[in-house]
Amino acid sequence: MNHTDFFAFYPQFLIHLQRRGLSEHSLRAYQSDLSELKTLTENKEMVRSAFVAALKKLSAKNLHPRTLARKLSAWRAYIDYLCEMGLADNNPLIGIKAPKPPVRLPKALDAEELNQLLDTPPDDDNFYTRRDTAVFELLYGSGLRISEAVALNLYDIDFMEKVAFIHGKGGKQRIVPLGEKSIVALQEWLAVRIAQDGETAVFTNHHGRRISTRRLRQNIDAWGLKQGASRHISPHMLRHSFAGHLLQNSRDIRAVQELLGHASLSTTQIYTKLDFAHLAKIYDETHPHAKKSENKIKKG
Repeated sequence: MNHTDFFAFYPQFLIHLQRRGLSEHSLRAYQSDLSELKTLTENKEMVRSAFVAALKKLSAKNLHPRTLARKLSAWRAYIDYLCEMGLADNNPLIGIKAPKPPVRLPKALDAEELNQLLDTPPDDDNFYTRRDTAVFELLYGSGLRISEAVALNLYDIDFMEKVAFIHGKGGKQRIVPLGEKSIVALQEWLAVRIAQDGETAVFTNHHGRRISTRRLRQNIDAWGLKQGASRHISPHMLRHSFAGHLLQNSRDIRAVQELLGHASLSTTQIYTKLDFAHLAKIYDETHPHAKKSENKIKKG
C-alpha cells in the first residue's frame, strides 16, 4: 500500500476511537503518534521496512522505551483497524517489537542509615510520634505496604504469638512476624490511641477514625527529613529496604516472596538485583584480586 492510500482512512480511525469512548487525552496521543508516523514515512511504500526505519529514527532521538512502545501500539491499532475494515491485506508490524524498558531497581535505603533513622528517638513523645513510629517499624520490620498498615485492625495483632494478620492485595491474607521493636512501638502507641466507639483500626487520627494512606505518606516524608535523611523517604522504600536486607542476609527468595505477599516469584526476583549490587560492592571493597587490579590501574 502506498503512503497516500495508507493514511487516507486516518480521519475515520480517529472517529472510530472517539465512538469507542476514548478520552480526549488518549485521542490526542493517537493523533500525535500517527501524524509523526506519516512524517517519518513520507513518500514511502508502507511495507515492513518503512516501519522499522521509522522506529529506528525515533530510537535515535533517545526516547524512553515506554514512549516508543506507546507509539508502536498506536501504529498497530491503526493497521488492525484497516485490516478489520478490509482496507489492508496484511499487518506489516507483525513481529516488530519496541525495545524493552530498562529494569528499574526498587529504591531502598542502606541498612545502617535506616537503622540510624529508626533508632533516633523523636523530639516529642506524644500521640503523633508514637503512632508514626509504630507505622515505620511495621513497614520496615515486617515489609508491609502502606495500605496494609492502614487496614490493620486491633484483632489482627497477636502479641502472644508475635504475628500480624495482613489483608493484602486482591483480598489475599498472610501472616507476618513482628519484631521486638515493632511490638514495643505498637504497645506504646496503643497506650495513647484515640478511637471513637466501634472503631477497630490500629492506626487512628486525632478524630479517632482510621488514618488515611495519604496522611501517613506525608508523615513518613516529614519524619525522614526531620531525622536528617539524605533523600525523601516513601512508604514503599521502607518495604523495599525490608525485602532487600532480608534477601541479602537469608538468600531465601521464597521466604521473602511469602513475607511480601507476592503472588508471583518473578515480582520478588527484582530484589535479587539489589542483592547482586550489594555483593558486587562487597567484592570490589574486599576481594584481594579486585584490590590488586585497582592498584595496578592507579600505578599505571
